[in-house]
Amino acid sequence: MKTFQKLGRMPVMLTGPALAVLLVVFGIPSILLFLASLKAPAFSLTNYQSFFSQPANVHVLYQTLEISGLATAICLLVGYPTAYLIVAASKRLRMALILVVVIPYLTSLLARTYAWIVILGDNGLINNLLLELGLISSPLQLIYNRLALYIGMVHIMLPMMILPLVSVMMGIDKSLMAAARSMGARPFTAFWRVFFPLSMPGVRSGCLLVFVICLGFYITPAALGGLGDAMLSTFIASQVQTFFDIGRVAASAFILLAIAIVVLSTFGLDLSGTQRQSAQPARKYWVNRSTVFGRFKRHLDEALTRRLAKRWTMNLYQAAGKSNWPKKSGIIFLVVVVFYLLVPELLVVIMSFSAGQFLQFPPPGLSLQWYRAFFSDPWWYGAALTSIQIGIVTTMLSTILGTLAAYGLSRSHPRLRSALTMVILTPITFPVIVVAIATYLGLLKLGLLGSMTGIVLAHTIGAIGYVVVIVSATLANFDTALERAAMSMGANPLRTFIRVTLPLIRPGIIGGAVFAFLASFDEVVVTSLVAGFSIRTLPLKMWENIRNQIDPTIAAVSSLLILIPVFCLIVLYVAGWRSTPSLQRAGPAPAA
Repeated sequence: MKTFQKLGRMPVMLTGPALAVLLVVFGIPSILLFLASLKAPAFSLTNYQSFFSQPANVHVLYQTLEISGLATAICLLVGYPTAYLIVAASKRLRMALILVVVIPYLTSLLARTYAWIVILGDNGLINNLLLELGLISSPLQLIYNRLALYIGMVHIMLPMMILPLVSVMMGIDKSLMAAARSMGARPFTAFWRVFFPLSMPGVRSGCLLVFVICLGFYITPAALGGLGDAMLSTFIASQVQTFFDIGRVAASAFILLAIAIVVLSTFGLDLSGTQRQSAQPARKYWVNRSTVFGRFKRHLDEALTRRLAKRWTMNLYQAAGKSNWPKKSGIIFLVVVVFYLLVPELLVVIMSFSAGQFLQFPPPGLSLQWYRAFFSDPWWYGAALTSIQIGIVTTMLSTILGTLAAYGLSRSHPRLRSALTMVILTPITFPVIVVAIATYLGLLKLGLLGSMTGIVLAHTIGAIGYVVVIVSATLANFDTALERAAMSMGANPLRTFIRVTLPLIRPGIIGGAVFAFLASFDEVVVTSLVAGFSIRTLPLKMWENIRNQIDPTIAAVSSLLILIPVFCLIVLYVAGWRSTPSLQRAGPAPAA
């Protein structure tokens, strides 16, 4: 009890267990990996010089930046208007559209990648449709090229662009746009001068998330891209599998990591606030240095102001135009985006019930043969059981450690909280191939490669980050006066936490646990390095079949994986609904 009271006075100590796991499994191995890239203790840049001296390596690096940058740009061009239209919709429609975006975000990456293989393949949906219509005489090469790579990457990353944009746009005061319109600004001018600058934090966050994650993409380029579309993560994975030269692999990994760090440190600052305000006086200073130019600008502003005022007066009592093309085009755009996000997965679900020997759409008949094949094959259902076991243990461990860490961070000094949060989130912000190699080295030192314990630890370092983010968001809205009231009534810190704090943050804990389970259940890159040959999870089994043979059983497996996020959303909804009465009971009782 005394120990817990001391921890109550030093809440930052609650982050200790999570930091210890992170340090042992990922932190110290990352330092050792960096030293290996420098050939410590000799400390030489030979490995880096060797990397840049080979034109093929430089080409792959440039290609990685090009693919990641273009995929980010496409996601922004599609995601920004989508987020704007979602925010502009009615409340019920907005919630439905957000749900449409969240479901693909939570769906297995392998299931979504497999969906595009089924659609774009030589015997896929598009080629079969064009052949039946007589528009082509032979299948088009729609897969294993750069176009298919962009289609798959944008489909996977688009929700990660839309969700931050929606979050920021919903906080923008809509009366500012109305005020700009009342001053004579046209709709586009009001949007460009008022709404767009206020949405820049969402643009920055979405672009950073998409670009950094695209840098570490491994599965999608290998499954949909051609031989000439290799990215640096694919190159590093091939180095690990063919000849494991720790120095060269570490150098390649840290070059990729250095790019991610430079991007995060450059654009991770708040560019929408202080910097913009400080830039405006400087701009005015240089404009006003020239008296002649200053007078000309003043007269021009006055003329434009009179013109805008005149136009506003003329249009004040003018009947609104009957053109509905902006609304119609917005609806069409949203339908296309929803179609792009959901239809590939729905097609896989439909084709998984096909009675034919091959996947085709429409199915020649309905049958459960591929589901029976899954549940009758011990390799398939055994891999699924292994993934469920690992996911459950990972969820329990990461939820406990992550909740303690989030509680400790919420009671810590802001600067210390910021630094520790960045450390805890490192495994989910760094490129996944770098995390995989560092974790491989850490588990190798611990002698846990190829074991269930090792896989659980490897999954836990990333799952903790999701729990910390979600529980911290719940604690941000928590009224600490309730804790003080309980302690003033004689409750000790442990009893206060169990009886007051825990029930109120329960929805956040359940949400963090759900995300931790999904992250563990769908993990394939880290698992492929640390599992060895003795343990096969369901994602590993799927990945092997996708690379070696397109077994129609994968359609049934993908359908089951698509249903998992729907089930998890139901769990989150029920958890939030059941917490409502307890929150109401926590309030003051009505007078008798």
